[in-house]
Amino acid sequence: MIKNAVSRLAGVAFALSMAFSAQAADTLRVAADPVPHAEILNYIKTFDPSLKLDVVELTSGVNANELLAHGDVDANYFQHVPYLRDQEKSLGQTFVVAATVHIEPLGIYSSKHKSLADLPENGKVAVPNNVTNLSRALYLLQSKGLIKLKDGFKDPATHQATPQDIAENPRKLKIIEIEAPQLPRSLDDVDLAVINGNYALEADLNPAKDALGLESADHNPYANILVTSKKLADDPRIKKLAQDLQSPEVAAFIKEKYQGAVIPVQGGK
Repeated sequence: MIKNAVSRLAGVAFALSMAFSAQAADTLRVAADPVPHAEILNYIKTFDPSLKLDVVELTSGVNANELLAHGDVDANYFQHVPYLRDQEKSLGQTFVVAATVHIEPLGIYSSKHKSLADLPENGKVAVPNNVTNLSRALYLLQSKGLIKLKDGFKDPATHQATPQDIAENPRKLKIIEIEAPQLPRSLDDVDLAVINGNYALEADLNPAKDALGLESADHNPYANILVTSKKLADDPRIKKLAQDLQSPEVAAFIKEKYQGAVIPVQGGK
């Protein structure tokens, strides 16, 4: 009798263990920046509870592509294609773009000046120090007439620029490269800072209202994407998340919550 009871208890424990394992296996682990990416994913939880999302919010210094390469997450949502391609080269990995979701226009901000016309000669301009966003910042400064890049630098998607590629700098601006998450903190120390949309939002800056110059969303190659591994590219959970991220519901949420600071690419923009 005792032996049978122990056997039954062991069987129940094993069944529960298998059930918990199956439940965990159904969970989709997605690494994301806190704003707006994790907020968008958490919104998806409210209208599609059938998709079991574990949103892993990224902290400074954590490389979400390394997490994906090592199998610590199933997908990530924080980057654009030019950044991803640069990461693939650095990591020796090839990833899969599962969905194109939104654009966070890069903006020029200042706590010292009310317009770009007020920028003094020898002004300090802080820009992101990673390759793709540094180039993106220089193209933005060029579009606002502050610098001019060398001939041939016309397409930001194919020609990445560095400060060495500045051909004309009439105000003799000093370009200072800073880690992207730290750019909002640099505002008191520089004349201008070129800040990524997500970091601006985290710093309570509204790109649509506070930026002195804003990147255009038209033909913008820097749309933020959902990325996964080759192994999971056809996983039904990935496909469902991609569908949700590109849905009219998410597009409406983005437009309502971010008021032009984040722009949906799909779902009736």
